Amino acid sequence: MARLAGKVAFVTGAAGGIGSEICRRFVEEGASVLAGDISSAALEKVKILCGGSDRIVPLLLDVTKSESITEGLQVAVRAFGKVDILCNAAGGSTPLDSRVTEAPEEEFWRAISLDLFGTFLCCKHGIPELIRVGGGSVINFSSMVALMALPDRDCYTAAKGGVSAITRSMAHEYAENKIRVNAIAPGLTLSERVQGLVDQRPELKKLADQCLLSVCEPNDMAELAVYLAADESKRVTGQVIPVDSGVTIY
Repeated sequence: MARLAGKVAFVTGAAGGIGSEICRRFVEEGASVLAGDISSAALEKVKILCGGSDRIVPLLLDVTKSESITEGLQVAVRAFGKVDILCNAAGGSTPLDSRVTEAPEEEFWRAISLDLFGTFLCCKHGIPELIRVGGGSVINFSSMVALMALPDRDCYTAAKGGVSAITRSMAHEYAENKIRVNAIAPGLTLSERVQGLVDQRPELKKLADQCLLSVCEPNDMAELAVYLAADESKRVTGQVIPVDSGVTIY
């Protein structure tokens, strides 16, 4: 039997390298998916990646806007009747990030808005839907930068450190509602965007060389997301789980 049969997932950042692979694996495992992202063209590719299944609904979504999230949740409930998996994969850093004395203030607020505030809003509006159906799983996305020192990423580090912290507190707060809250902390992951940067950025090349089991791929994150969404992880909560090919043990 499919591991996610009968479950409904609300996935943000669904058109990204990791998010699209999560959507594909969720659909493969029997889930119905509301795939939210800010790029309509990229969302069409996600639909194709999922074999054109009628169990995936692509939707333009801005995680920094409350009204966008609430509308997206309403679409999911109208389409599938409920939401019981909340997967907050929207996020990312930019080349403008740097050490705290050099990073533009605008970049700090961009990272906080997208990575941390976006996660906050999705949980704020999504968790009541999980409570309504008697529980479920929240899967946030932190990063290896929340677990180790990585120079010249202070804006992104601050945001992802916040995601790790709020993941733990929400796990405690909503356990009584049978809601599990965990976070995946990816290492260097060769999405299409990142692959083009590795040879250009010395710090990324260094990270790639530190990987003990080769560089991560989006499917590595998706497989853990399936586990955290499935009932087999029913006793796992409050964890920030690195998938980094061993980089954070250095």
